[in-house]
Amino acid sequence: PDIHSLRDAAARAGLRPEADWSYGKILDELLTAFVEPKLIQPTFLTDYPTLFPGSTLAKAKPDNVDEVERFEAFAGGIEIANAFSELNDPLDQRARFEAQMMARAAGDEEAQPLDEDYVTALEYGLPPCGGLGIGIDRLVMLLTDSPSIRDVIAFPTLRPR
Repeated sequence: PDIHSLRDAAARAGLRPEADWSYGKILDELLTAFVEPKLIQPTFLTDYPTLFPGSTLAKAKPDNVDEVERFEAFAGGIEIANAFSELNDPLDQRARFEAQMMARAAGDEEAQPLDEDYVTALEYGLPPCGGLGIGIDRLVMLLTDSPSIRDVIAFPTLRPR
């Protein structure tokens, strides 16, 4: 992927990509800024790029290693769920962690650190599995038509802005 062309296209669209943003980070920010707010009806986005932040632990699709078995559910312009098949190949997982470490060294604060214990555990074996995360606070926002998550969390004064 040509990061310079993507960075230029993002800037033309009105996004201000920072110098240390990776290709996946730029795609994620474009999605967040221009697509997600328009997903009013319940919508599932599937087949995320492997390069996306949040795809580090997701299993690659068998027919396309550039995409992962992942989906996110949206409604009312907000993400309400994230799910994926767990990556259980220790070699692939190590390579993804190492790529994340390079991104972290380049300034990406959201990049995940290498988790040696997790990779070791994968070497012993992890059966096929998956996970689903549903934000209860976001569901409450959706059901109560609340514009801010601070309106629905239990102790908003204790939460950082």
